[in-house]
Amino acid sequence: MKIAIGSDHAGFPLKGSVLEFLRKEGHEIIDFGSHNTDPVDFPVITKQVCQAVLDNEAERGIMICGTGVGASIAANKVPGIRASVCHDIYTAHQCVEHDDVNVMAIGAQIIGHTVANELIERFLSATFSTSEEFRRRVEMLHEMDNSNQK
Repeated sequence: MKIAIGSDHAGFPLKGSVLEFLRKEGHEIIDFGSHNTDPVDFPVITKQVCQAVLDNEAERGIMICGTGVGASIAANKVPGIRASVCHDIYTAHQCVEHDDVNVMAIGAQIIGHTVANELIERFLSATFSTSEEFRRRVEMLHEMDNSNQK
């Protein structure tokens, strides 16, 4: 799978092990930075990750910041993106299965590399449900995106 990934300076220390894990699993990666611990604004990198997903340059996106919260908020400001903070196994796969989430946000100050890798594996292996109830709800989210674009 082709993955767009980004981090801010707080997420940078975790991103290295995540990149190593993704490569080992055979994923293709587009890395939007950050590339060191110099301060950087997460909304800038989040927007680039999200645009890669929207442009079908990547199938899914992963953002790593201090808590995952800021990156998730920024990603959800981009119409067509459905992002979730994922710090537990159930959320990591359920967000895709029920809500067709396409960007995962994790917090480097919250979880370590072993947990991050397992969460990412679950997120990437999950597929959106064929159940009508989930499809209907995600279509409502698309309508909300479209109604906010004026």
